[in-house]
Amino acid sequence: MANESGPKASGHHDRCDAHFHVFGPPSAYPVGPNLRYAPPLATFEDYTAHVRAFDIGRFVFVQPSAYGRDNSCLLDAMRACGPAVCRGIVDIDEDAPDSLLAELDAVGVRGVRINVRPIKPPEPGFSATMLPRIARLAARCKELGWHLDFLTPGWLTTELLPVLRDLPVDFSIAHMGMYLAADGATNPGFMGLLDLLRNGRHHAWIKLTGAYRISRLADYADIAPMARALFAAAPDRLIWGSDYPHVSFQQHHTDRLFALLGEWFPDPHDVERVLVDNPARLYGF
Repeated sequence: MANESGPKASGHHDRCDAHFHVFGPPSAYPVGPNLRYAPPLATFEDYTAHVRAFDIGRFVFVQPSAYGRDNSCLLDAMRACGPAVCRGIVDIDEDAPDSLLAELDAVGVRGVRINVRPIKPPEPGFSATMLPRIARLAARCKELGWHLDFLTPGWLTTELLPVLRDLPVDFSIAHMGMYLAADGATNPGFMGLLDLLRNGRHHAWIKLTGAYRISRLADYADIAPMARALFAAAPDRLIWGSDYPHVSFQQHHTDRLFALLGEWFPDPHDVERVLVDNPARLYGF
């Protein structure tokens, strides 16, 4: 049941969850080695039952790290869902054949993940090792009308800011850049992200996702200044996602996370912009 303080239902079913994962039975979809979490069984049917109260009618599947670059589970769910209302973000090799990209595009894929473990400790210069993959994927995404989707720990987001500023293609950044709320909305890395939003090439999109991954408070109140600063910097390039099924953080609940939007942005029109208008542009709904 949705939290009563959350955004009221729009009735149009055009709200978008721009970041969630599905996991199928291990017998059908084996996971990779060296997992940092035990994947739950979380089918698309489980997910839709979970978010029914929020009037979500557009869905962006994001490839979870547990499956590596085997996108089978995500693609099967997308095919069942249908291209009219779903999009996908996959993890692929940067030199994947054009035929594969064309096949993915037809299903509704619109982006490629660049995913580094959020708990990876600082490693100065690590971003340099990522540059060939980023450059190659950026070029290929530009040809397809796709975008890049980054998940990186905050220190690495900061290290990548000069690279992101020069990207020739749209890109999204998950979990508000993974900057910890404990460091405040005026820490240099987060301020650099705000500057990118204000003064960059307007390719940067921020996902208001994973509040529990960056907050230290049970009510997530310490994130509010960050969310509002992001909105002030780029109100037309913020999107929301549930991050279902909250891997490694299963004790957190989507209804509470959804209600945060109404707390951060008291004007219902601002909330609908984040839920409807912005994702419609980025994902081509």
